[in-house]
Amino acid sequence: MTGILGKKIGMTSVFDERGQSVPCTVIEAGPCTITQIKTVEKDGYTALQMGFDDKPARAVSKPEAGHLKKAGASPKRLTREFRGFDVTKFQLGAEVRVDSLFAVGDRVAVAARSKGKGFQGVVKRHHFGGGFRTHGQSDRERAPGSIGGSSYPSRVFRGMRMAGRMGGDRVTVKNLRVVNIIPESNIILIRGSVPGHNNTYVEILKNTR
Repeated sequence: MTGILGKKIGMTSVFDERGQSVPCTVIEAGPCTITQIKTVEKDGYTALQMGFDDKPARAVSKPEAGHLKKAGASPKRLTREFRGFDVTKFQLGAEVRVDSLFAVGDRVAVAARSKGKGFQGVVKRHHFGGGFRTHGQSDRERAPGSIGGSSYPSRVFRGMRMAGRMGGDRVTVKNLRVVNIIPESNIILIRGSVPGHNNTYVEILKNTR
């Protein structure tokens, strides 16, 4: 897959050619700087390593600074690899812009880290229905209920749905449609919602097969 890095700005709605309101996520996509070109001869596979969003030079380690210096790139907050590119068409330190990869109507997948919800109970985390208030169990409305056998098997099975940490996972939403691209602002509008809160870094992926 080819792709580009970006930052989720928020959501809005636009009107399509039929006059219907289309909910869209606004993403600042690129420009990304090529920080490394991987080849079969040297690395065993082909890929483009791209960086996005500048950060202060004081926040960069010496090995990272040396790596970026080879590409003539400024320090970046996010670096990722994409394997779907024809690496022979790119040069080290070049910029990859959103309008060079995507067009209106393209189908894309967006990967990002979902919102962290903290420690949650089974009703919110696993959509349990809870218990009844009758027959003396007025405090069991959001309780999980029984979690296993007593004398046998005398343990809780792995994977039992229970309360625990929720969110903060890498999530990929597939088959989203590109509604509009604003090249001068590096903005791409994608129909529907994508994972994460505002200012979350995202990967916009396009299947080249």
